[in-house]
Amino acid sequence: MFDRHQGGENALLVQLQLSSDSPIDKAEFVELVESANVKVVDYISGSRQRPDSKYFVGKGKAEEIQQAVKISEADVVIFDHALSPGQERNIEQLVECRVLDRAGLILDIFAQRARSFEGKLQVELAQLQHLSTRLVRGWTHLERQKGGIGLRGPGETQLETDRRLLAVRIKSINRRLEKVQKQRQQGRRARQRAEMPTVSLVGYTNAGKSTLFNLLTGASVYAEDQLFATLDATLRRVEIADAGPVILADTVGFIKQLPHDLVAAFRSTLEETRQSHLLLHLIDASNPEREERIAQVNEVLAEIGADDVEQIEIYNKIDLLDRVEPHLDYDEEGKIKRVWISSKNEDGIKLVLEALKGYFGREFIHCWLKLPATEAKLRATLFQLGVVASEQDPKDGGFLLEVSMQKHRLDEIIPDSSYILPIENDQLAANAG
Repeated sequence: MFDRHQGGENALLVQLQLSSDSPIDKAEFVELVESANVKVVDYISGSRQRPDSKYFVGKGKAEEIQQAVKISEADVVIFDHALSPGQERNIEQLVECRVLDRAGLILDIFAQRARSFEGKLQVELAQLQHLSTRLVRGWTHLERQKGGIGLRGPGETQLETDRRLLAVRIKSINRRLEKVQKQRQQGRRARQRAEMPTVSLVGYTNAGKSTLFNLLTGASVYAEDQLFATLDATLRRVEIADAGPVILADTVGFIKQLPHDLVAAFRSTLEETRQSHLLLHLIDASNPEREERIAQVNEVLAEIGADDVEQIEIYNKIDLLDRVEPHLDYDEEGKIKRVWISSKNEDGIKLVLEALKGYFGREFIHCWLKLPATEAKLRATLFQLGVVASEQDPKDGGFLLEVSMQKHRLDEIIPDSSYILPIENDQLAANAG
């Protein structure tokens, strides 16, 4: 009989260059492992045309891993690849320690970082969905029938019992997540009623999203130089000069080969991204693999249905580049396409605000409204929308409001265009008396 090993904190890493894959990225793999608070004791790489069906790496390389585990006294072998349940079982039997693939590693990191109730539920759901595929062929003890007094004889096997318990737990978590998703939808509808656009920060993990989010909003979201520092989506209101308020959303970072179970589990959180009016795509300008990482992010965005949302690219960490100053890049239509900044040094943050102003200020109007006394309900509506900047008392009665809002929304709710008074503050103050 074969039971799974418990694992530990000393890891041997394995990367294989396959002919169909892009070049292996050792630095990111090591950083990913260290993000799980695991110590790297050895590293083995190799190359093959295609994975071996039994050991993934082939018999010779598998025996090399076996010897390296004994010499380094590793507690766990981590592959930077997706392993089948059978491959995990075969390698564990050979090396006599825990074996983890890339998906299992990322799930472990997410489990450590989840803080909110929703985040913990989403991670647990992804873990259970991943585990459910490991019940088949992975562990021979799960094929045994239950034994003991009163349990011998025909009945369900341990494998069937575990499948049933997993299905019950997954169903329970999905029900809880549906409730949380309804709450998110209610908040989203409230923002839509208030005509408050949403901007989502997206990008490869550790590109600097949370740092920029804190600088733009004055929030204190956890930000650290590590992969997946924050998982839970955070929303804050930001006032953009001459463009009005927007809701800024900090989202989970993406990474290549992000497990599909995670994408599915975090779909309600990522819904904020899909429903956004604009995406700020954070890019580590200093990373030599930045073009590949841009493609990986766009691939995940397409998977969640957000590939048609307009983007402004934010090239961060220019302090690590030679002779690159904060600046804006424009497309052929004169629109801002890229912003070059350093969140660490707080250089170029005003340019990000300028980019948001240029995008949302295109149909933004700042004016005064002279409402008759009979329009008290309209006055209340404007205050409820949060678009009133100030109010004065005119000499002839009624209401005098300074408003800033989207022009099309103003046209919808103002019944008479003669209410609009595009005059300066000093003139208005003189007329108000």
